Amino acid sequence: MRALERKLLRDVIHLRGQLIAVALVVMCGVAMWVTMRGAYRSLVLSQQAYYAADRFADVFARLVRAPLPVARAIEQIPGVTIVQPRIVFDVTLDVRGLSEPATGRLVSIPENGRPQLNDVHLRQGRWIDSGNPGEVIVSEAFAMANQLHPGDSVGAILNGRWRRLLIVGIGLSPEYVYEIRAGDVFPDKRRFGILWIGRKAIQNAFSMEGAFNDIALALAPGTQPAEVIRRMDDLLAQYGGTGAYDREQQISHRFLSDEIRGDRVAGTIVPSIFLGVAAFLIHIVLSRLVQTQRDQIAVLKAFGYSNLDVGLHYLGISLVAVGLGSILGIVVGGRLMISLSTLYKEFFHFPIFRLDLSPSLLAGGVIISALAATLGAISAVAGAVRLPPAEAMRPESPPRFHAGLIERTNLFRSASPATRIVLRNMLRRKIKAALSILGVALAVAILVVAHFMFDSVDALMALQFHQAEREDVTVPFLLPRSGSAVSDLRRMRGVLTVESYRAVSVKIGHGNRERRTGLVGLNGNASLRRLVDRHGNAVQIPPGGIVLNRKLAEVLAVREGDRVTLHVFEGIRPVVDLPVTRIIDDLLGLGAYADIDVVRRLLDESDVVSGAYLAVDPLAREELFAQLKQAPAVAGVSIREAMIQSFKETIAQSLAITNTAGILFACIIAAGVIYNGARIALSERGRELASLRVLGFTRGEVGWMLIAEQAILTAMAIPLGFGLGYGLAALLVRAYDSEVYRLPLVISRETWAFAFIVVAVAAVASSLLVLRRIRHLDLVEVLKTRE
Repeated sequence: MRALERKLLRDVIHLRGQLIAVALVVMCGVAMWVTMRGAYRSLVLSQQAYYAADRFADVFARLVRAPLPVARAIEQIPGVTIVQPRIVFDVTLDVRGLSEPATGRLVSIPENGRPQLNDVHLRQGRWIDSGNPGEVIVSEAFAMANQLHPGDSVGAILNGRWRRLLIVGIGLSPEYVYEIRAGDVFPDKRRFGILWIGRKAIQNAFSMEGAFNDIALALAPGTQPAEVIRRMDDLLAQYGGTGAYDREQQISHRFLSDEIRGDRVAGTIVPSIFLGVAAFLIHIVLSRLVQTQRDQIAVLKAFGYSNLDVGLHYLGISLVAVGLGSILGIVVGGRLMISLSTLYKEFFHFPIFRLDLSPSLLAGGVIISALAATLGAISAVAGAVRLPPAEAMRPESPPRFHAGLIERTNLFRSASPATRIVLRNMLRRKIKAALSILGVALAVAILVVAHFMFDSVDALMALQFHQAEREDVTVPFLLPRSGSAVSDLRRMRGVLTVESYRAVSVKIGHGNRERRTGLVGLNGNASLRRLVDRHGNAVQIPPGGIVLNRKLAEVLAVREGDRVTLHVFEGIRPVVDLPVTRIIDDLLGLGAYADIDVVRRLLDESDVVSGAYLAVDPLAREELFAQLKQAPAVAGVSIREAMIQSFKETIAQSLAITNTAGILFACIIAAGVIYNGARIALSERGRELASLRVLGFTRGEVGWMLIAEQAILTAMAIPLGFGLGYGLAALLVRAYDSEVYRLPLVISRETWAFAFIVVAVAAVASSLLVLRRIRHLDLVEVLKTRE
């Protein structure tokens, strides 16, 4: 073993505590990289493979009814390669063990052969038989939530007639990777499902012989969807078309894409923060190691070791910590990624989830951690390389100090000698003190950010489900109904309050921008369903114009007072210009709202509703649901409690895995930063403290000098860390600002207290460890002259 290698081993052993702390910080960064980037790449791989294997369509459209020759006309549009006309209807289901009515989406499929697009991947059972028109294949999420199996049956109201449907298979489709009802933000697996049924059976039930009301297209590579959509809309307008849209606006794909984008952002920002702290720690450790080993560097150079040899030696010390941290990070990150992928399988339904723990992913984590170590070590290594042997052999010139303003005050002069030494050391080594404060502040900031996500999710739930959506049950109708349907609901047992709404599908345009969404007409004096901004302030719907949420306004590039063009895909299908009278900063979806009378005037109708919001007597819920199951006009129900549970099972649960790991990692980083700071302070001042012991200072006084300095620096770092944490939280809020949901910037007192307590505990623990070392300080060894 070469001399430098033996010295490297001795230095690593001597610095083992500090290097282990650095390794743990590196572990946290690499683990978050492997977890978040791995989840992102796994979702992308699974999505791409599934879409290709089962032929996910490129363009979609809904309409009222069109003859099949129209589909052949669409096939003639340049760029269209495959056209699949279908029949799709939402129906009310009676599911065993479910007291309330569920909604089933019937989608036609060929009895013989497979769909050309959006194929059904059988997980259990068999394909439907053309000789048995009541057979269906049920989506896996709905089947699992309701414990349905091949051979079971469900009741359904098909076009006003009660039918019993036999389940012969359980399946998946790329069209419903994220199985959600239109208008909802979170899935309700028990109350909404897909049922694939033979075309003959559904066309006979709904009198759709030789016709279709839904169509999917595949486009040739390189074809721009916009021109195809424009020509499709022209062809389907007379048949009640509600506006064609491309894959990017297909609801399942949009939710999945937003999750992928969120993972990509999180997989970049969070590991960068952790590895940035690791680089900072390495810089501090090596910089101060070089200062304490000036004489050793001189001897090495005097014996002929080159600058490169010396530089690589000190870089090697940092790479030892990085290597250990990388190995631990890969192991921990791999386990976390497996846990996260298990959760993804529960609400993103792929036939095969392709877990990506490829060598390139793992190598990426190692490379970025090595780069972080190199960046942290480069200035310290450069300092060692630049040090001439003759200068290094001399003791470092003592710095020149002079009394500052604080040291001239009577308060300073009246302090004890130990306290004056503490304050003087901080005031005369401002850069070192500032770096120590910055290190602890970064640890505090990471703790705040890690815990903030829980605050944000809790605030989102409270705002959406307790202030905006205060109804117990939402009852949508299969088709728009007259106001008498609301009166019928009001007369049902258990209904306390009823508020109607009118919802229509629209395309909103402004300049060269447009977006397909829903326009919801609400009562101006509504108390169950309200418009509430992210601060919890209720917004009154103006009697004229349209209200957009902030995200939709950004997509369309509009401000209050601008006019937008509405293409309404219902009734007389008007195209009108309306002023944007209000922009509301809410947290979910792309929302457009208006007074219910404004929507009715657009459609030239008087008293038509799309559904109602109900406040319900809890004691009469079961009886009410039984009545709703028998109502042919009802498309199902949406229950607020179920939506809250669904929210917890999707976004909240996925965030819980990553955030719990993030909090644990943040605690490790905080402890590592503070312990390193205390150990480095002891290493730098060991000779000084030993001298004070020889001069008669007690162990307690000497320990007080070191611990008091660390306590003051930590106390100064906490407010700075709070500010940095708030800024990083704001950065994450912007990163998670998607069309599906936005996180509010809410940091609770519990989060501030959590960060403070963790840092305080880490500081106390580090102080106890340092005091233990001070008690065992070898005064003779420390005071040996180095000249």
